Order: sequence, then C-alpha cells, then structure tokens
Amino acid sequence: MNQSIHTPNAPAAIGPYSQAVQAGNTLFVSGQLPIDPTTGAFAGSDIASQTRQSLTNVRNILEAAGYTCADVVKTTVLLANIEDFAAMNAVYAEFFTGTCPARAAFAVKAIPKGALVEIEAIACK
Repeated sequence: MNQSIHTPNAPAAIGPYSQAVQAGNTLFVSGQLPIDPTTGAFAGSDIASQTRQSLTNVRNILEAAGYTCADVVKTTVLLANIEDFAAMNAVYAEFFTGTCPARAAFAVKAIPKGALVEIEAIACK
C-alpha cells in the first residue's frame, strides 16, 4: 500500500503530486526546489545556497517518513547550468558521506520557478 508523505518542513507541492510516496520499504522523494518553507522564497540566488536548501528539504521529508540521508540509494540532480556542478557537488558532500547514493546529474533547459537546482531522492530501509 502506498502512503503519501507530507511535512510542513518542506515546501508544499506546486502541482498534483506528493512530497514523497512510501511504497513498502522504499521512499520516493519528489524533486525539491530550493524554496525555504518558512518564507516561500528561494533560499538565496547562488547555487550553493540553493543546493543546501533543496537538500535540506529532501532531508526534512526523509525524516518525516522515518528515514535519514544514510538511507538514500539514488538521487537525481537537475542543474540550470552545468558549470554549477562543482559548487553543487561541494554542498552535496555535506549531506552524503560514507557510502554515497548512486546519482545522475543533468543540465536542463529550465527548472520550475527559475531555480538553479532541483533534487529528487529514493531511499530504502
């Protein structure tokens, strides 16, 4: 049975989707924009601050479902500019240590609301 996960510690969905869905022991976290849920605004205009907020949102959703960043097995990172890869990667390394999740990172034409980054995750227990 699938269970929708919602927390006020991450931005509300901006469309017909859940912040995350738990299916058995697997949690699928929707792509997280760098929106601060307390202000509804981007957490900065640079890639480092936006990556940090996107990953904080991911972490908050994981925690709401009883998971941690250590449970993440796969992430996908969407970047508005591939030249931001190194700066994104430096912040990403603050959230994932030890056995890091598998990851794909892509430059895309545009990210919703003009964000510089969006990050989704899959976690398993």
